[in-house]
Amino acid sequence: MRKIAPFKRFLFFSSSRWFTPGMGLKRWLLLLGVGTAVASLGLVNLLFLLERQSWLPISVYDVLTLQFLPAPWQIILPLLLGGVLILIGVMRLGRTLTAPFQIPNDSVAERIYEHSRRRRGPNIVAIGGGTGMPGLLRGLTEYTRNITAIVTVADDGGSSGRLRREFGLLPPGDFRNNIAALSRDEALMTQVLQYRFGAAIGDNGHSPLQGHAFGNLLLAALTGITGSFDEALLAAERVLALRGRVLPSTLADVVLAADILLPDGTLQRVVGESKIPEVDGRIQQVTLQPDNVRAYPAALQAIFQADLIVMGPGSLYTSILPNLLVPDLAEALLHARAPKIYICNLATQPGETDNYSVADHVVTLFQHIPTGCLDLVLANDNLSIPPDRGGGNTIYVQLTPPDNLPMVTADLVDEARPWRHDGAKLAQAVMRLLS
Repeated sequence: MRKIAPFKRFLFFSSSRWFTPGMGLKRWLLLLGVGTAVASLGLVNLLFLLERQSWLPISVYDVLTLQFLPAPWQIILPLLLGGVLILIGVMRLGRTLTAPFQIPNDSVAERIYEHSRRRRGPNIVAIGGGTGMPGLLRGLTEYTRNITAIVTVADDGGSSGRLRREFGLLPPGDFRNNIAALSRDEALMTQVLQYRFGAAIGDNGHSPLQGHAFGNLLLAALTGITGSFDEALLAAERVLALRGRVLPSTLADVVLAADILLPDGTLQRVVGESKIPEVDGRIQQVTLQPDNVRAYPAALQAIFQADLIVMGPGSLYTSILPNLLVPDLAEALLHARAPKIYICNLATQPGETDNYSVADHVVTLFQHIPTGCLDLVLANDNLSIPPDRGGGNTIYVQLTPPDNLPMVTADLVDEARPWRHDGAKLAQAVMRLLS
C-alpha cells in the first residue's frame, strides 16, 4: 500500500468530515472567504498606491504581485497558498475553541457531524412508562435528538406514591427513568438519579428519605422552585442537557382502576395501579378515574408533528394503556399522520399478562382504543435463550400473529437480561421500519 505523506494524511482525514452537508460550517467558511476578499480590496488599493510611488528604490508592486512569475502562476499560487492557510487556520481555531469540551480520542469534526446528523433525525414519539421505555430511548439517541417520551401519571407505588400522597405531585418515578436515559452523560446520570437513600444512622435506623430515589426528590424540588410539575420537567431538560423531551400524558391527578375476573368467576373492581398486579385473576378492562381528563397540550403537539409514534415497551395495563385512556391523546393518535407501532413485551408479566400471546396484547389494546390508533406490531422472535436465565420464571410471549394488524419480528433480546429488550437492537429495528 502506498504511504500518504503526514501533511496530506492530516488534511484528508482531519478535514474531510468538516465539509459534510448539513453541518452548518461551510456557510461560515464562505462568509469568512467573502470577508477576506472584501478586506483584500484595501490591500489592492495599497498596492496601486505603491506602484505610483516613484521614489521607492525597487518596484514593491512588482514583488508583492509576483510580476516576476508567469501570468497563470500569478493567479494560481496566491489562491492555493491562501486557501491552505485559511483552511489550517479555521481548523486550528475550531480545535482550540472546542478543546475544553473534547473527549480523548474523539475527533471534533466527527462529534459535530454526529450532532448535526442526530439533530436532523426523525421526530419520534414514544408512549409508555415503567422500566421498558428507557432502553428504547437510550437506543434511539444514537439516531436522533428529536425524541419525545410521553409518560403515564397513574403510578401510585413506592417512592413515587409517597411523594404523590405527601406533596400532591404527579408521580415522578417513570419520568426519572426516562430523563436518565435521555441525559447526555447517561451512565453517570442514571447512577445519580436512580440512587436510593438507605436507613439513617441512629437509634431506630428510620429516615424520611429512606427508599426515595434522588431523581424523584430532584423533580419534587424543581416543582417547588418552578411552581408546577411540567415546568420542573422543562428545568430538568435544561439542567441535564437532555437529548429529547419527557412529557406527561396529562397533568390531572388520575387513578387507574381495573375490573378483574377472579378464579371463582366473580368480577372485582381494583383501584390503584400498584394493587392491580397483586390480585389473582384476569384483567378484563382498565379505566381512569376521572375519565374525562385533558391531555397535556405539548404531548398532543408532539404527536401531530411526529414522523413515527411508538407505544411501549412496557406493562400493557399499567404503563401503556393509562396514556391511551386519556381521550384527547387517543383522538390525536387516531388523526396523526405518522405510522403508529406497538412494541410487544418480550415476556409475560405476572398479574397482568399471564399466558398472553402477541395477538392477546393487540386484542387488549383494541378493546380500549380505536383500531385506527395502531398500524403495526413489532415483536421479538428470539425465543432460544433458556427462560431460567431470566430468573427462573421468565415466560416468553408467543408469536401468535394478530388477525387485524401486520406483525414484524426481529431479534430484540438483551442476552444478559433476557426478560428485557436490548435497547440497541430495538432502536435499530424501529429505525428500519421508519426507513
